[in-house]
Amino acid sequence: MTLRERVNAALKQAMKDKAGARLATLRLINAAIKDQDIAARSGDDQEGVGEAEILAILGKMTKQRQESVRAYEEGGRLDLAEREREEIAIIAEFLPKQLDEEEVEAAIETAIAETGASSIRDMGKIMGALKAKYTGQMDFGAVGPVIKARLS
Repeated sequence: MTLRERVNAALKQAMKDKAGARLATLRLINAAIKDQDIAARSGDDQEGVGEAEILAILGKMTKQRQESVRAYEEGGRLDLAEREREEIAIIAEFLPKQLDEEEVEAAIETAIAETGASSIRDMGKIMGALKAKYTGQMDFGAVGPVIKARLS
């Protein structure tokens, strides 16, 4: 079952269960995917976005909500922060398991070895290799500084 099918099945189940908050979040996910489908279409190409792009969309949605949680907590709006956390949990159901620190370190070492990277100029190659294999499984914003430290 593809990721798109899993989201649609969960959406239908949420409708049957009358789970309002879950349904709203799943509709947001579906809308974001459809927006990217429309943007990806060009002329004869009627294909939508693939699994990797959907994972990127879900990762972006998660990151946006984490930033909102921080902002709401700083503003003293704990009720809104909790709602954002609930949305993060629902989105996370569709993301692959996040790699722990040791697994991220091992993935970086493997990517450096595979690309033959030797200097900071090769950082793009390493990031490309990691994104190809681990989209949705690691925070690439946090990985960048680790790669820089290794190559320096």
